[in-house]
Amino acid sequence: MGLAAWAGLLADRTRASFCLALLDGRAWTVGELARHAGVAVSTASEHADRLVAGGLLAQRRQGRHRYLQLAGPSVAALIESVAAAQTSTGTGTPVTTLAAAHRRRNVAFARTCYDHLAGYLGVALADAMGGNGFVTRTHGIALTSRGVAWLGSIGVFLEKPGRRPVLRECLDWTERRSHLAGTAGAAICRHAFDAGWVVRIGSGRAVKVTPMGVRAFEDQLGLVIGSAERDAPGAAPATPAGARHR
Repeated sequence: MGLAAWAGLLADRTRASFCLALLDGRAWTVGELARHAGVAVSTASEHADRLVAGGLLAQRRQGRHRYLQLAGPSVAALIESVAAAQTSTGTGTPVTTLAAAHRRRNVAFARTCYDHLAGYLGVALADAMGGNGFVTRTHGIALTSRGVAWLGSIGVFLEKPGRRPVLRECLDWTERRSHLAGTAGAAICRHAFDAGWVVRIGSGRAVKVTPMGVRAFEDQLGLVIGSAERDAPGAAPATPAGARHR
């Protein structure tokens, strides 16, 4: 399907809402997507059919339930890039309630972008890995041997190279800078959840750093997260603070 057809699919508010919700990397039922978007299940099912036919979503059935998720990392990157463009042009949905402001703040500070970490935390993580010599940008972005060794030291072992790149920069729509995607970005995110460094806030994309995570990010990367949340985009008009490295 061509760019114009994909643009047409994403131009609908309900379908765009589905795709943004599915950036959490999980599979949702049609009913869950309907509740999230505030539409009838029958309406949600019609929109889901169009997104599946267009190649943006993949589906699988388990019992009587139909589960939907983004069709893959490339689709997630597309959705994130569109969201970044929307933010940069000031055409995003305005915040009109305190609850919405809190949700936006949480999403801006730390969230999942498909299967990797994003937001302030994701960009700070990318900065810290660069500052520690774990990542190089000399000829495109890549893990260094030191970075591979560090991942192994925390119990993260990468899969054999396949079609998906080991490391890729993904434009962050709230920070307007890049966080880390690819198999390495996914492995780091998975480890952060498994080790209890981050936990989800409710059922959405936003995550919070646990006290264990605060210590781990500082011990492992020299990344200080103390007051950073206060300065996250969406919380105040302050410029986001950068990660501090040892």
